[in-house]
Amino acid sequence: MKIFIDTADLKEIRRAARAGLIDGVTTNPSLLAKVMGDADVRDYMKQITDAVNGPVSLEVLATSADSMVEQGRDLASIADNVVIKVPLTEDGLVATRQLRAHGIGVNVTLCFSPAQALLAAKAGATFISPFVGRLDDISHQGMELIAQIREIYDNYGFDTEILVASIRHPLHFVEAAMIGADIATVPPAVLWKFIQHPLTERGLEAFLSDWEKAQLQLAKTEEAKA
Repeated sequence: MKIFIDTADLKEIRRAARAGLIDGVTTNPSLLAKVMGDADVRDYMKQITDAVNGPVSLEVLATSADSMVEQGRDLASIADNVVIKVPLTEDGLVATRQLRAHGIGVNVTLCFSPAQALLAAKAGATFISPFVGRLDDISHQGMELIAQIREIYDNYGFDTEILVASIRHPLHFVEAAMIGADIATVPPAVLWKFIQHPLTERGLEAFLSDWEKAQLQLAKTEEAKA
């Protein structure tokens, strides 16, 4: 399963890319607004696309199909690895088909049902982004949606990749991988938790302690020989 990082923070993106952990980036206007400051928007977006060797989702702000296409084509001109993020609305699906006709990748976002996911795939979406955490928040099973989409896409051979979004904790990530999702996009705080385990930390401490004791014993032995 591929991992995307869900942030616009260049420091975090570069850190994860340097570690070889990520295959792409997802952003949205809210994430950009938090970190951009007074930077030029297009220049900042270009820095994100340069920081990772993989797709970077940039979201349109329009709600009509024509405006989405216009904004999408403009955003796509920033870099070859830009994917346009559109909402799962009727206009969003129309824009998806038109953008794909121009050879532009599209990430259809805010998906909350298998029927929506099926329509997005039929429109030619490159990625579908079901929001599992938000479903869990209203007492629905977010991961059940991922399983349903996986079965539907496999039934009909759709090429659209399932990009699991709104991941809140490592268990979401593991469940997505077990179901067979193509991608999980995770915020930095969750991504770094994947590496951590108390037994790993305890084991490392024990190894270092044992090595220090061995070195002290060796020093004493050498001293006695002298």
